[in-house]
Amino acid sequence: MTSFDDYLTHEEEFYGRETKENKKERKIYQQKDRSKYKKTDQKKAVVDPTLLTFPKGRVLSITSEGITVNTDGREFLCSLKGSLKKEKKKEKNLVTIGDLVRIEIIDDKEATIVHVEDRYSILARTDNLTRRKSHLIAANVDQVVIVVSAKDPTLKPTLVDRYIISAKKGNMKPIVLINKIDLIDDALEEEKNLFHLFVHDYSTLDFPLILVSAKTGEGLDEVRKLMRGKTTVFSGQSGVGKSSIINAVLNTDLAVGSIVGRTRKGAHTTTTAALFPLEEGGFCVDTPGVKSFGLYDIEPNEVASYFPEIMTLQQNCKFRGCTHTHEPDCAVLAAVEDESLSLLRYHSYVSLLERKETKQEWE
Repeated sequence: MTSFDDYLTHEEEFYGRETKENKKERKIYQQKDRSKYKKTDQKKAVVDPTLLTFPKGRVLSITSEGITVNTDGREFLCSLKGSLKKEKKKEKNLVTIGDLVRIEIIDDKEATIVHVEDRYSILARTDNLTRRKSHLIAANVDQVVIVVSAKDPTLKPTLVDRYIISAKKGNMKPIVLINKIDLIDDALEEEKNLFHLFVHDYSTLDFPLILVSAKTGEGLDEVRKLMRGKTTVFSGQSGVGKSSIINAVLNTDLAVGSIVGRTRKGAHTTTTAALFPLEEGGFCVDTPGVKSFGLYDIEPNEVASYFPEIMTLQQNCKFRGCTHTHEPDCAVLAAVEDESLSLLRYHSYVSLLERKETKQEWE
């Protein structure tokens, strides 16, 4: 079964593929290239004006075969210009779904990406292998729909909070969807309690929380309204029903999977991220399910800033720089004690803080 990590492998295979023929073609191209195109001169200017004369397109998908770019209704299978591959950046992948790029057309099917435009938003996670770079999931997105399920697989508040933080950090609006609410009556007692507590605590926060069922259609009209005219990326762990919701909302036929009986975990069905246009305006991105989602480039002292309720309370803490974990006269701990602060949210905060301080791996 193909996973999100397999999808990342597709990208690595593409970016790292350097045949003798490719190297020869790139060398010839660079020799013909004017000096303003060369890497040493690119550092002197933010953007080479000549690059902006090439056709502009949007990245629709990335596979081991190449990068599919749409420009003026035409699709091209693209490779990256050699100089772009040499650039050292904090992102592991140079191009991602939703990127706006400039391409040099080779023929009616193929082209070369010569420039990546500035991104107004980014959804990214920590690269699983190096831990020192981010892996871009999507760019130029307006909102992130974080899909979880009432059961099968079990709802994970800490994972939801990591997505929320990544969305806000990347300049996107988070939206939380709880799918499979038609199954809650048959859930275990602990699953029911977690579901109701999550709905109670998270419905008061500064983003939409929508209860949906891809099976019965409940809540889908509200999802359609939120997607209209926006670029929306659906993310979440495997098996929560992202593709099923997209199919139900947009009348598409993306592949859907089932839950693995023994583990009650989701099977990966979406194997590569893809962007497609909506009839009523906007775009939708379906992404492969994840096993882990680590936050990139956030220091321990920044964690609290992504929890507005904690930021409000900490003004009454005795000590500046209070971590809200053990200090005396801590207003946050007092709120936890009298249950005026969500225990789910506080647990997420502490979990994130501990992982950032000890550099633990993400689950």
